[in-house]
Amino acid sequence: MRTVQSVVAAGMALIMGLPACLPAANHREAPITALDHKADITDVYAFVSYGPNQRQNQQPEKVTFLMCVDPFLEPANGPNYFPFDDGIAYEIKIDNDHDGIENIVFQFQFQTEQRLPGVFTAMAGAGDGIAAPANSPPPVRPGTPLIPPRINSFDSPGLGLRQRYTVTMIKNSAGQRLRSADGRELYAVPANAGPRTMDYEALYKQGIYTTSEGIKVFAGTTDDAFWIDLGAAFDTLNLRTLGSGVPGVLTDEEDRARRNFASDTVSGYAVNTIAIEVPIELLTSTGRREPATTPAATIGMWATTSRPMTTVRRSLDPLETSGEIRQVQRMGNPLFNELIIGTGSKDRFSMDQPRNDSQFADFALDPLIARLVNAATGGVVEIPRPPRTDLLPLVTYAPPIAARGTPPGPVADILRLNTGVPATPPDMANRLGLIGGDPAGFPNGRRLMDDVVDIALRVVVGGVLVDGFNKFPNNRLGDGVNVDDQAYYPEFPFVGYCPSGRDRRHIDPGEPGGGPVR
Repeated sequence: MRTVQSVVAAGMALIMGLPACLPAANHREAPITALDHKADITDVYAFVSYGPNQRQNQQPEKVTFLMCVDPFLEPANGPNYFPFDDGIAYEIKIDNDHDGIENIVFQFQFQTEQRLPGVFTAMAGAGDGIAAPANSPPPVRPGTPLIPPRINSFDSPGLGLRQRYTVTMIKNSAGQRLRSADGRELYAVPANAGPRTMDYEALYKQGIYTTSEGIKVFAGTTDDAFWIDLGAAFDTLNLRTLGSGVPGVLTDEEDRARRNFASDTVSGYAVNTIAIEVPIELLTSTGRREPATTPAATIGMWATTSRPMTTVRRSLDPLETSGEIRQVQRMGNPLFNELIIGTGSKDRFSMDQPRNDSQFADFALDPLIARLVNAATGGVVEIPRPPRTDLLPLVTYAPPIAARGTPPGPVADILRLNTGVPATPPDMANRLGLIGGDPAGFPNGRRLMDDVVDIALRVVVGGVLVDGFNKFPNNRLGDGVNVDDQAYYPEFPFVGYCPSGRDRRHIDPGEPGGGPVR
């Protein structure tokens, strides 16, 4: 084994000559979204909902969809923080008849109000409020209220920037406005300015709404649930050497561990998250909960951001938009556009529809990244022969996700989820999803705890789903980042709290939890 590892180490070192191909999920993955970061979808998730008291093999009842946008938000970066864009239509789309065309759309749109136009920051607060002291110079009299009370609700006077939003469910071209069952306005949870200014946890919990249809919704600034050693990845795949002595290859112990051996570059950053939890009977084509063995159990989802054709910004005046909305970006499977699609096609891919993805099929049937690694390692990392039909479950309705007999539909980058497969209790979930023996994990949908970087390295590059390729080093490829830096919320909307702007921490290489510099 030591001889094999020494050969692999020499081969893997040659990867440093490759162009940068590994992703940050979909963070700034295309030229158009590198410029329009408000419309940049960083990640999407779809999974059968679970809860703190969930039992194994519990009958699925609801599905949670998450859409995260606007990457690398520094929680300390006031004074304006990170509102959703009033000019964007954020949409989660569902295909339930396997033709690559949306049957159901959940559309979120936002409206921003500035409630403290004379204050220099979007949020301010402390304790029960602070008044001007006895030595306050004129014209402000001593005792005049200056700092409002700590923000603990959406009506708190110190919440200067406040966003309402609407959710519209569109089925069969008919739109239905979803409203909170208790009549409350829907407000987006702001960024976490810090413990003196606000009770972020209270706002997070208040920002969860239930509609009369039994649908839950949430929108707000949260922890970025993605994780990756991004610095190593974009240093031309200069992945770190860990316990195996082989760059980018984990030991068995490291592979099993629920901790990190390298730096999570996304640690301490936030994203804007849209979440919706929907009863399964509202999603399937039959209007029923379906067993996993039936074709109707499997749905597909993707998310899009769209803008009106014309946007006019004038100082002090409200934003003016006109014309039809046009898609800026879409996302289905994690890493697909960033890892597989060529740079010259990324913008066209972003703005096109999944049903037209056959034009990009060559990228998936013979992925260049796998060939580059194969060449750079002198063949030590063997790869399967094209066409890579082992990747078809990512782009068609096929086993092991969809039941046998399900119409495959067109080649389309859609995240597919079999709603009949029970959720795995979180403490039993395997970060490697399906290839780790966990039937509820990616690519059967995608959960927050699924390590899509290591899965992609092993499946797309290593070809571990092909007979003869589930072997060392192919089945131990990884970046050494196994878990998120933040704890997840135990129930809907599941994403972790936004890090505190005052106390956030970005974990760097060379410090505890950040792994080696080498």
